Amino acid sequence: MNEVGLNVNASTAAIFGCSGLSLSVDERRFFTECQPVGFILFGRNIETPEQVTSLVAALKSCVTSPNPLILVDQEGGRVARLRPPYWSAYPSAQRIGALYQQNKTEGENAADLVGRLIADELAPLGFNVDCAPVLDVRREGAHDIIGDRAYSDDAAIVARLGRVVSAGLMRGGVLPIIKHIPGHGRAGADSHVELPVVDTSMEALRQTDFAAFRAYADAPMAMTAHVIYSDIDARYPATVSRTVLQTIVRDDIGFDGLLMSDDLSMKALKGVMEERARGAIDAGCDVALHCNGDMAEMVDVASACGRMTLEAMARLDSAQRFLSKPDDFNRAEALEKLETLLKGAA
Repeated sequence: MNEVGLNVNASTAAIFGCSGLSLSVDERRFFTECQPVGFILFGRNIETPEQVTSLVAALKSCVTSPNPLILVDQEGGRVARLRPPYWSAYPSAQRIGALYQQNKTEGENAADLVGRLIADELAPLGFNVDCAPVLDVRREGAHDIIGDRAYSDDAAIVARLGRVVSAGLMRGGVLPIIKHIPGHGRAGADSHVELPVVDTSMEALRQTDFAAFRAYADAPMAMTAHVIYSDIDARYPATVSRTVLQTIVRDDIGFDGLLMSDDLSMKALKGVMEERARGAIDAGCDVALHCNGDMAEMVDVASACGRMTLEAMARLDSAQRFLSKPDDFNRAEALEKLETLLKGAA
């Protein structure tokens, strides 16, 4: 484990999901005992605004931290946990990117509006983190797990639009997470199902996939890719590779924000859950993410992760400093503007 001044009063270096629409007695007890740094909700946890608000409040009541991280995946397009009729549908990253390539100003305006509109729905429910934007660069012939979730096949466009969406989120009181660092765009497999191996040279990756993350290296938070880059570390995927996380993510890309793993329960990772969690923390993740709500697995993850290090706590504090009170916002006007802009998108 990373032994940079362990703090016994710190949160457990893990973010957990829960199993249903409300907390069970066992979940309440476990979360209260282990004090995770945060929680993540999925479709199984979401029914109505009132129910979500109640569940988020219950999660927060389990921890002593005044501001635990409350995450959700709300990218727009096909990755959206909050859906109509209670919440709005937003365009995919690809559609925003297409508009940007036709008209840069209109594309940036649309990206900003999407970020601000999403935050306007998340913050009142109690969410303070959105697992977006995707900074993966789209690649011809890659698996479509990224596909239209990518803004472009141009790293500079991806980074620019990701930064603009992030700014909109933060103005609305929600932190962004750039993902999947250092790049999932050219992977030939879905890491939810199997382990992708990218054989592209490190130098080529530096100029393309990694470049999008380097251009937004000052983002507050990032999520790792469960991908092997064989020219860098042929044995371990990025999430559990100290070589990738230190040499590429921290040193080459220059990212110094809070680094969390992608979901440890994805099939790209091997070994029992305790090994996966310990591997992610030892490799350099500040926090491990476990999403499926399985209690036995969560117990193992909490044990393996231990408490956040002082270094990780400092990064968390720095990330939260990006937030401010939401600015004045007219939702109806913003929706109308976004609809007008999208009429021009291919």
